[in-house]
Amino acid sequence: MRAVLVVNPKATTTSERSRDVLVRALRSEVDLSVRYTRRRGHAVALAREAAAEGVDLVVTLGGDGTVNEVVNGLMTAEPPTRAGDPPMAERLPALATVPGGSTNVFARAVGLPREWPEATSMILEGLRLGRSRTVGLGLADDRYFTFCAGFGLDAAVIHRVEQARRKGRVSTPSLYLRSIMNQYFFASDRRHPAIVLERPGEPAEAELATVIIQNTAPWTYLGDREVNPNPAASFDLGLDVLALRQLRVASTTRTVTQFLSRQPDPRGRQVLRLHDTAEFTLVSNRPQAFQLDGDYLGEREKVRFTSVPAALRVIC
Repeated sequence: MRAVLVVNPKATTTSERSRDVLVRALRSEVDLSVRYTRRRGHAVALAREAAAEGVDLVVTLGGDGTVNEVVNGLMTAEPPTRAGDPPMAERLPALATVPGGSTNVFARAVGLPREWPEATSMILEGLRLGRSRTVGLGLADDRYFTFCAGFGLDAAVIHRVEQARRKGRVSTPSLYLRSIMNQYFFASDRRHPAIVLERPGEPAEAELATVIIQNTAPWTYLGDREVNPNPAASFDLGLDVLALRQLRVASTTRTVTQFLSRQPDPRGRQVLRLHDTAEFTLVSNRPQAFQLDGDYLGEREKVRFTSVPAALRVIC
């Protein structure tokens, strides 16, 4: 089996020595080539090249941003045509993700442990046993995402966190909580909801304040604690949506508390939830912060979301 390991050398939870251990472990099972990212977006090109070369497996070492880039590289590649023209998920290399970031939502969502040595051991076992699963993806305009997207408040919070990290701050749950409070109380136009959700053949849902989209559950983690706005979201179904109609203090606090409960089921007059949705569009009369898989992508006034079933094979 031929494989490519795409390494983000800035991954927060690994060192050069641990990367060497990982490479040796993988080479015990596969014919491995190691490629390092040099800039944001480079992993897209590396994954696209690997697929064009016809390798069997692409392994990522990094956080969710690295995984997202590799997935986008694979999904936009042109792999060699194989006999019988099998489904695209069978023609593309399989994906394995070694957690190396601060949160690693995707790796944990496919059942891997949080720590990279244990996750690597499970991946090696999966390779020996031929154990994999096919997962669906989300598509936001022309970019794929694996587990979540956000339009509004949560994306603005991620932007704040990224700015803090560029100044040397460490990504911790407390940093996220402070960023949430600062964005909510001091930087959000909470009185004038501006987002409209449009679905084919359905009435539009207007005056939404912020929207969370999930391709699986959980949405994210605070340390070891799952945060679950849409607990029924699944890689095997369409997209799930939770939108808040208002960002009033009382109703928002109640909804966030429901996210964090042991049996989350957010409800209320200010909550809109959609389950297993194939397609919808978000439109705003003013620019909104936008994120995919925890990466801030700037501001948008319109984004079209589509569910892409059975898109990619993942070693698990």
